[in-house]
Amino acid sequence: MKIYCQKSKDEQEGGEVIHAIETGRIYPNPNQPRKTFTDDAIIKLADSIRQYGMIQPITVRKVGDTYEIISGERRLRAAKELGMETVPCVIMDINEERSAEISIIENLIREDLNIFEQAQAIEALIDTYNLTQEEIARRLSNSQSFIANKLRLLRLSTSERELIIKNNLTERHARALLRVYDPTLREKLLNDIIEQGLNVGKSEELIESTISKDNNIKIRQRNGYKDIKSFYSMIDRAVDSVKSSGVNIKSRRIENDDFVELTILISKSSSTSDQEESITIA
Repeated sequence: MKIYCQKSKDEQEGGEVIHAIETGRIYPNPNQPRKTFTDDAIIKLADSIRQYGMIQPITVRKVGDTYEIISGERRLRAAKELGMETVPCVIMDINEERSAEISIIENLIREDLNIFEQAQAIEALIDTYNLTQEEIARRLSNSQSFIANKLRLLRLSTSERELIIKNNLTERHARALLRVYDPTLREKLLNDIIEQGLNVGKSEELIESTISKDNNIKIRQRNGYKDIKSFYSMIDRAVDSVKSSGVNIKSRRIENDDFVELTILISKSSSTSDQEESITIA
């Protein structure tokens, strides 16, 4: 296996040109989905690079006289920690949009983001790059329901997400909490789970017990819409009515474990291109 260390000149490896680029000319990707970099992880990576060299080069794109990272920000941070003046890089000739998409997908595939960073990365692919849940699922070799369940996590508040990550709770903990609609009660249950150190099974039991005791929540879960089929029909009739007026509109229905997600896509014309505005009812 080729081990990449600092290089004094460009080298060819496996069809790729590996460039030695000064660390001071390389900058993070603003679309990087990872928002937190722990000092311990960077120190461990730096120690590995010190012993074995940088096994995988950083991938960058040229922006003026500098370079923007596509993948490898942790490696760059570790290299700077070691005081390395240059790092091995592969330069890709791509635009900003494609760079951001690759960066997000690459991080999702590596699965080293926390559960909420994953969900936010998927949301960015949908909102910014107009990828559908089905397209993202294909690129990640996962099911559409997997993507939908990730997105559901974003219904938790910022403070709830921070508590879940800080206390090393799992995605199953988070998904169990989503069964509770009342934010105040949900936050109380989350704090109870943390204080009592409950595993997933015990957390689910606590949540189920609380829901069963609270008549209002139970009624809301069971009878949110007494005639859900009539509600679907109402939405369909509204979409058909708008469509008959000449507006390019379409609707999509996705069923998850606990929810049915209705998405309405409405095309809006601009002077330069046609864009779609998405309205989601969940």
